[in-house]
Amino acid sequence: MAKSKRPTIRDVAAAAGVSTQTVSRVINNRPDVAPETLERVQEVIRETGYAPNMLARGLTQGRSHQLGVVAYGLEYFGPSRIVGAIERTAAEMGYGISLTLILDPETVDADSILTGLRARQVDGIIWAVPEVGDNRSWARSGGIDGNGPVLLVGPMNGRSQFPTVSIDNAAMGRLATQHLLDGGARHIGIVTGPMSWWEARQRLAGWRETIEATGREAEDCLIVEGDWTVACGEQALYRLLETCPDLDAVFASNDQMALGLMHAAHTVGRQIPEDIAVVGVDNIAESSHFWPPLTTVNQPLADAGVLDVHTIDAMIERSRQARRVLEPAPEQIVVEP
Repeated sequence: MAKSKRPTIRDVAAAAGVSTQTVSRVINNRPDVAPETLERVQEVIRETGYAPNMLARGLTQGRSHQLGVVAYGLEYFGPSRIVGAIERTAAEMGYGISLTLILDPETVDADSILTGLRARQVDGIIWAVPEVGDNRSWARSGGIDGNGPVLLVGPMNGRSQFPTVSIDNAAMGRLATQHLLDGGARHIGIVTGPMSWWEARQRLAGWRETIEATGREAEDCLIVEGDWTVACGEQALYRLLETCPDLDAVFASNDQMALGLMHAAHTVGRQIPEDIAVVGVDNIAESSHFWPPLTTVNQPLADAGVLDVHTIDAMIERSRQARRVLEPAPEQIVVEP
């Protein structure tokens, strides 16, 4: 059986009784289309199932309307929330997404990934892989060849040669620890994320800075390295109680670990918050349903994802200016928790 012919822009124009230029203006959301014409063309598009040839459209306009997004760790709350917000905002702004998920952030070959995305003619690239180990050395040196805007998502150690949008992780540690101090806690432990992650080290730095500002020592026995999971949060409390029996508060560097920690507290007969106060990070939807409800530092992850797309869009527009102006120093945008 022969396949039915795919409708073209000429078919839509003929059925709607308008020119192909008018159909094109409707597709591109141009304002110079009469309301009744707009409605008629949109109705024909729905009836025929017409879809514009994005490749041809991109060749005509000199752009693909595609964003390359490189991400890692969608099983974690933070990365999944940011990428979800990027995808939604990109769609609202007329961009498609070419998503590359990597398996190991420490061994990622940034050069080949960026080259591959540029070969797909993406308009810009959002690099949403957290700094783990030395995997962002290329961003500090600017040693990636090729044209096209690149935006980094998340904080990093040192100055990036590319624009960056991040959330202040040290501020998270300060907020959580100060809240515990204000509640009367004197022996505040911390369950960090993996110490190869820059975010984890910054949250630890915020905890340490706030403890030491009181004149107390941020003792190593109060620090347990975690891996962002519920199970490690549970084991972390057992270890903290062994090294510091007087422990009366814990800053868990994410809500998942806080949940495991709270389970362990119930297991050993410690009441929360009477015996051990707990603060997490992320403000996951379930945190208010923990028992007792979890005090947590809100990360404005969705807001950051929206900002990522608006920032890369502005970078794309600047790169397309007929008269290139001197490019300003890379902007480092920090969103407060």
